[in-house]
Amino acid sequence: MGERITLEEALQRRSALREQGKRLVFTNGHFDLLHVGHLDYLEKARALGAALFVGINGDPTTELLKGTGRPIVPAVERARLVAALVPVTAAIIFHEPTADALIAALQPDIYVKGGDYRGKLLPERETVEAYGGSVVLIDYLPDHSTSALIARIKALPD
Repeated sequence: MGERITLEEALQRRSALREQGKRLVFTNGHFDLLHVGHLDYLEKARALGAALFVGINGDPTTELLKGTGRPIVPAVERARLVAALVPVTAAIIFHEPTADALIAALQPDIYVKGGDYRGKLLPERETVEAYGGSVVLIDYLPDHSTSALIARIKALPD
């Protein structure tokens, strides 16, 4: 089981992984209302390396990117939940609109994002490729998204 860590702790762990010749996989997201689609995605990401660090968008950034009323679950709780999942080595809360600074600091061997970025601009791609990392897009489970889950909840009868 993983844990929530600071950037300083993440950098120390990254250094140890490098010394051991082990690959670090990194992904990031909001992970608001955790569901099986998230778990499937994280399992596939972890299969790509020895460790999986997950960046969790902070609350102000989630509201900015997802809209008023989001996040539903605070970042500290989202990070704790994500870190408790078997595939996750560690979760790190970050507050910038993109994960560029976190990626530049950690320099993961593999940066993973969802298949919904196929054919779209991935803001962090240039940062990853600049230090020689790889970007891997993983398809989501069909019909499993936080937005769809929220819509289903809203449609419930009173």
